[in-house]
Formats: sequence, structure tokens, C-alpha cells
Amino acid sequence: MLNERLQKFYEEQLEELTIDDIRIALKKELITIKELIMLYLKRIAEFDKGENGVNAILEINPEAIQQAEALDMERKESGFRSSLHGIPVLIKDNLATADKMHTSAGSLALADSYAMKDSFLVKQLREAGAIIIGKANMTEWANFMTENMKNGYSSRGGQVLNPYGSGIDCGGSSSGSAAGIAANLAMVAIGTETSGSILSPASQNSVVGVKPTVGLLSRSGIIPISITQDTAGPITRTVKDAALLLNTLVAHDPSDPVTKTNHELTEFNFTSSLEKDTLQGSRLGIAREGIFENISDEEKLIMEEAIQKLKDLGAEVIDSVVVKTMDAPWSMDVMLFEFKTALNSYLHEYASTTSPKTLADIIQFNRLEPSTRLKYGQTILEKSEQSSGTLTEPAYLHALTFDYTNSKEKGIDLTLAENNLDAIVYPNNLGAAIPAKAGYPSITVPAGYTSEGHPVGITFTSKAYSEPMLLKLAYAYEQATLKRKAPKLE
Repeated sequence: MLNERLQKFYEEQLEELTIDDIRIALKKELITIKELIMLYLKRIAEFDKGENGVNAILEINPEAIQQAEALDMERKESGFRSSLHGIPVLIKDNLATADKMHTSAGSLALADSYAMKDSFLVKQLREAGAIIIGKANMTEWANFMTENMKNGYSSRGGQVLNPYGSGIDCGGSSSGSAAGIAANLAMVAIGTETSGSILSPASQNSVVGVKPTVGLLSRSGIIPISITQDTAGPITRTVKDAALLLNTLVAHDPSDPVTKTNHELTEFNFTSSLEKDTLQGSRLGIAREGIFENISDEEKLIMEEAIQKLKDLGAEVIDSVVVKTMDAPWSMDVMLFEFKTALNSYLHEYASTTSPKTLADIIQFNRLEPSTRLKYGQTILEKSEQSSGTLTEPAYLHALTFDYTNSKEKGIDLTLAENNLDAIVYPNNLGAAIPAKAGYPSITVPAGYTSEGHPVGITFTSKAYSEPMLLKLAYAYEQATLKRKAPKLE
């Protein structure tokens, strides 16, 4: 039972609140951090489980309320640590947390596994005063377990549902992170992407998703797929909230050498990029070939409206640009070879002593009870296990150099240069694969809904470490259109 004041706040103000809104409410003493966490736990209880529940939350932090009480006291004594002080954050269940929650990647093989130390990003969140309210359900093993696994399904957590309608794909693999934020079960979330796993669920659930440059954020302590493609990133309801998360998360991690390449953005204030008129004079290329034929006529109309809005806001739109390597003979070989090496390393360094210690252990564990552990099989796990684990195979080395050359030099870089573009634009996550192989950044923003309520996102992609510019473009479009609508939950 809530008192009258909190019940009113819950019913009239909690939905769609931003980080700035909460900071103001805390300063005005309209609410405490403890009360905020309690309201979100109430919302999770009402909308996440049960017959019509979203099923986005895999596990709740049992210390969340106590941590909130401590942060309330700290704020009164010495003020806010950061803009994230007291903010409830939902994190994907492949980020290690050395606390009373498990880290499982949605797998029953790790359902009882506790991480021996925090992932680097989790440390940063805690130091900023954020409260990890829980772990988000996800597509098991970040959708790298088998062919034809349903987006948002895990053996441990079951099926994530899209809050805009149970018949709408929730996207993968950061499904719970995106659905949870869309349904306002937390203020912001962290997802991860190897190829489309932030952009896909973000666009499918009508939220903002930032897939950063590989190297902007640390990957230490994240259950991996690919050494060369993995990254974490923000999933939020607004572009500004995503920028505020980046302010906290961007740092050099001695354990992740690629973060040494982000030196120009380490101390950057990403909110300084957010101005409403920054589309004026930008050059944006619309990627149609191989993409627009994969969306419905209604989605095409939404995208045409979005493209016209970009023009109205002052952007110079170059239509039908072509990434010349779009139809190159791409493969998943880099991921297949790197997964075994990366996963075995993670299990050795982070997983508890009672956990499986190798990919082979996990495969064997799943085979013991296929009815509950292998609903869709484990063909990809088995293919990866056939590799040496040493990354010496010629097939891997050829694929690695092929991917780098054709995604960067002959792909995104060439397309941007030939057309003098600031960014490439496409719907949802349908152009995500090539920038994922390049390790390049993208951001998706809500663009509208079909007559059946299916969300559509518009996505901007550019060169490495162009996040400030991409945030400018996304924010200007977001503020001019305000397309996001909260889902109607029962």
C-alpha cells in the first residue's frame, strides 16, 4: 500500500519521467530515492509478470531499497554524486555483477552462477550512484546459441513480450532491456550488441538505442560473443538520457585495450551535443537498396515522412546511396571462431568456481535435459566448439581481414566519402550488419507506428567515434517529432 502522496506520484508522474525530471523531484523533495525504487518495484509487480506481463525482468536486486536509503542519506549530507545518483538502471543479464544477483546470459547452465567481480561498466554505474534495480531477460547467449531461436527467448527466463502488443516481435537480443524501458520498469537500461542486438529491440519497442563505437565503452566482464564486434550501449526513452549514461560509462579500461582509442571522448560531455537545430546543413544518405524492400508499405510511408522531416529541418538528403559491399559474401566466421575463445576466457575470470568453465561444459550440460535447456537446439554453440580456441585457423584470419576491409575501407568509409555524408540513414536495424562488423556507431530513435501499433525506428550510422554528431542528429529529429508514445499496459 502506498500513501496518498506516493500513489498520486505513481499515477500521475512516474510514467515517461526522465533523469532530469527525477533530479528535480528529488531536489524539491517530492520523492526520495527509496520511494522511487519502491514505485518501480510496484510497477514491475503490476506489469512484468502474470498473464499480460512483459517478462522483461529476469532478477531483482534484493539490496536495491537498502542501497537507495544509503544514497538518500549521502545526498542530504554531501549532495549528488552525478546525474545518475539514485537512478534505477536495468542491465542485461550478460553483465557481471558481484552481488546477490546471478549472471547467466539467460542460460540454465549459469542460472546458479555468481560473478566473482563486477564488470567495468557496473563499477562505473555504482560509483556514479546509480542503482542496478535488476537484470533484464534476453535472447539466450545473446542469440548466438542456435539457428531460428525466437527473439527474446531464454531457457532461464522464458519469452520477453513486446509491450506494444504480444504479437509484435520484441527484437533481440537486448530484448528485456528495451521492453523494460518501453514499459517504464526502470528509468534507463544497458544492452549489448554484436550485430543489431541494441538497435533491433530498441526500434521494435519504440525507445532510443545507442550502439557505440567498439572501444568507446569497456567490454570487461560482459559475457561475450565476438572480441572484435561486441559492445555495450544505452537503451533509454530519450536521447538526452542516453547521453547522460554515456557521460558516466565512457572511460579507459586497462583490461580492455581497445578503450585506449577513445581518448578524444573520455572527458567529453555528450549532452553538449544536444541542440534542436543541428540538422541544419547536415548531409544524410538514405540507404534503400537491399533494405527498404524488407519493410512493409506502411513502414515505408513512415520512413518517407521521417525523411521529409529531415529535409524540413534543414538536412540535405542524398537519396538512395549504396554501400557497395552490401552484397559481399559476408559470413559469421569471425563470431564463430571468437566466441569459444572469448567465452572460455570470461568463464575462467568471472564465473564462480561452481560454474561451467568451458563452452564444452555448457554444451554437455544442455544435452542432459534437452526438453528444458534446448527448446531450439544449440547448433551454433556446437559449431563454435569445433574450432581450436586458438584463433589460428586460416578461415578465421581470412574472414577477419575480409570483414574489416569490406565493412570499413570499402564499405561505410567509402560511402561516406564518395557522397560527402555526415551519416547514413535506414529503418530499424536493417542496415546494422556492416557497421557492426566495422565496429562503427549507430543510434536509433522512434519514428512512428503502423496502424496495428508496430513501432518503427529511424537509425543513423557514421564513422568511428562520431557519437557526438549522431546524438546531435538524433536529438534534433526526436525533439522536432516527439514520435514516442508510451504503450498501453494492462
